[in-house]
Amino acid sequence: MELALQTAVNGGLLSVFFALMAIGFTLIFGVMGVINFAHGELYMVGAYVVWLTYAQGNLPFPLAVLVSIAVVAGIGLVMERALFRPMRDNPMMCLILSLGILFILQVFMATTWHVGVMKHVPSAIKGSLEVFGARAPWQRLVVIPVASALLGGFWFFMKRAKHGRALRAAAQDPEAAALQGISIDRAGLIAMAIAAGFAGVAGALMAPIMRVDPYMGHTPVITALMVTIVGGMGSIEGALLASFIYGFMNAFITTYVDGTMATIAGVLLMFIVLAVRPRGLFGRA
Repeated sequence: MELALQTAVNGGLLSVFFALMAIGFTLIFGVMGVINFAHGELYMVGAYVVWLTYAQGNLPFPLAVLVSIAVVAGIGLVMERALFRPMRDNPMMCLILSLGILFILQVFMATTWHVGVMKHVPSAIKGSLEVFGARAPWQRLVVIPVASALLGGFWFFMKRAKHGRALRAAAQDPEAAALQGISIDRAGLIAMAIAAGFAGVAGALMAPIMRVDPYMGHTPVITALMVTIVGGMGSIEGALLASFIYGFMNAFITTYVDGTMATIAGVLLMFIVLAVRPRGLFGRA
């Protein structure tokens, strides 16, 4: 019972983490048609900013998270304006450019703060919650409501706000959206800022929980890609559902079997969904 409860907490943590990563990944693809493989490195930069400002600079943790979001969103805006927008009609070149950014950010962090030296970010919230014998640190538990609130705010923005509806229109049919007076350039800029900001907040919130190193973005971006494929390329609802499926599946299989089998199960799930429904759970034809 104790192990099952702790695994459920881990599943919830992984689910909201995957959702933050996958929604940003999906949003960029839906609005800009870009598969951004540097998305994991934006997550890594977010973690490093928290390490620098909070662990090294003694800035309060909430303020360090806000700084992380601002820095990573700024990097995203530069990427969209300088790289992706000029190559909007060439998706393959955009993919290559994202790989270039991936290696640039990795090498910069590795050469500046040394490869193989894990950066320690102390917990901002001490203590733990114990329920029915299961104990979960508050630092892990706080991530779930904070990330859920961000995801809820994003859903409200996409459904109710003017710019959110413009993003949805640009993702569904860019030409028709442009004919209705929607600026595709502005939509791409907003989408990139939101996606990068989500990657930054994911790195910031997970920094006290996971190890911080230049290559920490590899696994999250691969998982985000699988979640996006299973949910349906460009589908926000699909990305949310697939994130919770992958989060709890990964947590329980890792706990009761091992991590390798959890990875294999994730890949198998992606293959099964593609075989039965090639568009993904909520993908459009």
